[in-house]
Amino acid sequence: FSFVSLRNGDQLRIICEDNKYDLRLQEIRDMKGILIIKSGDEILVECNFQTLDRSRVTFVSLFFYL
Repeated sequence: FSFVSLRNGDQLRIICEDNKYDLRLQEIRDMKGILIIKSGDEILVECNFQTLDRSRVTFVSLFFYL
């Protein structure tokens, strides 16, 4: 997964990134510094899952289906 901050469509910085994240191990991530989010800023959350071997919907949370 990755969290990225955007302002006016331009990427400001990668907030957090973990290419080996395990959904079964939920943990808190400390930020390295203060992140200032202004009105109109966007936070992009990107998650990638390998689901080619599945024939049904993959349930991840109450609000997110693959």
